[in-house]
Amino acid sequence: MTSQALIRPAWTPATIALMIGGFMIFWPLGLAMLAYILWGDRLETFRQDVGRSTDRVMCSMRRTGFGQPFAAQTGNVAFDEWREKELARLDAERRRLHDAEAEFASYARELRRAKDQEEFDRFMAERRNRRDDGPVVDGQPA
Repeated sequence: MTSQALIRPAWTPATIALMIGGFMIFWPLGLAMLAYILWGDRLETFRQDVGRSTDRVMCSMRRTGFGQPFAAQTGNVAFDEWREKELARLDAERRRLHDAEAEFASYARELRRAKDQEEFDRFMAERRNRRDDGPVVDGQPA
């Protein structure tokens, strides 16, 4: 099991232990861990939104040549046009990779949810079977 799967925004034994340890060491750490458990799944979308916004800003800065001395015009029109096309192609490829990463993260999140649902369903079935198979005293399960 990877550390990412072990410490994820969910009520897992590892996150509960970290939360309790955080409260014992310094209460804001425990509170931060509790916030991560409750709202941590929103952090991933927040990170992706910030990344996209930053990419858009940097793209516009790159197109205008602001803040990047190597983006200045060379004087060779053919080279400058080729460079602009290559930069646009690379930007499109970067966006495609970001979209694929987000799609995979969503897929992995759905797999974890399905696995959790399967484990819960199995637990409930076993619980029902134990209750149904238990000894009967005066017409009531013991």
